[in-house]
Amino acid sequence: MTTPAADGFRMPAEWTPHERTWMAWPGPNPTFADPDGLAAARRAWASVARAVRRFEPVTVVCGPGQSAEAGRLLGPGVDTVERALDDAWMRDIGPTFLTDGKGGLAAVDWTFNGWGAQEWARWEHDAEIAGYVAGLAGARTYASKLVNEGGAIHVDGEGTVLLTETVQLGPERNPHRTRQEVEAEIHAHLGTRKALWLPRGLTADYPPHGFGTLGHVDIVAAFAGPGVVVAHHQPDPAHPDHEITREVIGILRSATDAQGRPLEVVEVPAPTVLEADGHWADYSYINHYLCNDGVVLCAFDDPRDETAAAIFRRLFPRRTVTLVDARPVFAAGGGIHCVTQQQPRVR
Repeated sequence: MTTPAADGFRMPAEWTPHERTWMAWPGPNPTFADPDGLAAARRAWASVARAVRRFEPVTVVCGPGQSAEAGRLLGPGVDTVERALDDAWMRDIGPTFLTDGKGGLAAVDWTFNGWGAQEWARWEHDAEIAGYVAGLAGARTYASKLVNEGGAIHVDGEGTVLLTETVQLGPERNPHRTRQEVEAEIHAHLGTRKALWLPRGLTADYPPHGFGTLGHVDIVAAFAGPGVVVAHHQPDPAHPDHEITREVIGILRSATDAQGRPLEVVEVPAPTVLEADGHWADYSYINHYLCNDGVVLCAFDDPRDETAAAIFRRLFPRRTVTLVDARPVFAAGGGIHCVTQQQPRVR
């Protein structure tokens, strides 16, 4: 059976031009069981969509009968389509788009099992969203039996992918696969050839801290350019992420990418708040989204919001940095990167 890499496809870096951004609309479910929480989430998702729409087209997948209400919050210029949904994290339930440099668009439809079949998760409908969105985009679809999500990978577009051991190698997702088997499947579907493994994600991404993913990488570290990685740094030793991020940063500083370059690691300090909703906070600026000519950055009404914005302005001097209050998104278990999925532009 053929694979995307064998057919010349690869996942481009997020900073390459996009055709559009895909999102999903929050609906009543265990994540948004409280009506006030659902209303706050919808306002937050709409704020992200409007911020991205300044730079590129946005399509939001809404549950049946929800597009009219969504449209009132999303405002003009944001497209909507209707399809049954369980949750609202398009990064994870949507397709991972690929290009071949010759005008071809493809997509990976990973196996989705509710972030490791967590007891609060529902995924009967979400497991079908990747194929649906890929079809709307006109992308050739490759199905993978690897249990994986878009927030669990980050690529530089030049052969390197970031992964975390507690996701792809965890018993909740791929209990019978070895590291070598996981890497082979990842490389065959992303067109990468070197995996950089981080041991785990942030503390609040695991039980009993709420709606976590068991260690997604896109809240811990992300490529910001060839050979450049932004990494979450918790400077306060009172927070358990202090030791975790110190270890992660050390691993990245000692690593080389697929091109043999030592990584330049840019530390981005965590917001000053240590707790949220009775748990350790996992507020992170790493969970940002790059769109055409823009950076949509998580904000937390925190003194370090502007520190992070300055870092991203230096890294992306030709892009406009837009801060969006992400606290309602984090309360539901993710961030701005988690609710967006890029469709790259093809030549």
